[in-house]
Amino acid sequence: MFFELIGTIVAGVAVGLLVWAINRTLKGRLPKWLIPVAAGVAMLFATISSEYSWFSRSVGNMPEGFVVAQTVEESAFYRPWTYVTPFVSRYVAVDQATIRTHEAQPDQRLVNLIFYGRWTRTAQVPALFDCAAQTRADVVDGIEFAEDGSVMNASWVSLNANDPVLAAACAAS
Repeated sequence: MFFELIGTIVAGVAVGLLVWAINRTLKGRLPKWLIPVAAGVAMLFATISSEYSWFSRSVGNMPEGFVVAQTVEESAFYRPWTYVTPFVSRYVAVDQATIRTHEAQPDQRLVNLIFYGRWTRTAQVPALFDCAAQTRADVVDGIEFAEDGSVMNASWVSLNANDPVLAAACAAS
């Protein structure tokens, strides 16, 4: 966030100085208000570019074995350009490299879900998926696993067959 702020300020200063140099070369023929307006427009474009490129930069920095399962696009009235092209503000990734199963419960998978957000901290949440029953249970305090791998005290939530997180969690065998 800090580096994006610095980048935005640098973009504004650079364009402002460029317009100032052009105005000086033209011996003051440009209106004086053009320098701060150009700097402001450059800062606005730098901010928009940063918002739209965040998702691809973030996905590019994910560790091996992480798969993007679901994205959330956002539009806001104070960002009117997002109604034309919404930007990805958060997404869920499945850590397929660390999926755990129990030989007695082959349809159940213990998966780490990683929640990424544009202006939020990354959160890792373990979840249990039953691929055959198409259900999910969040692994929280109080869940116990029996010797045969069955789960006790879990709150199972039914999912749609086309749920992208379920598909990503059950894709790795």
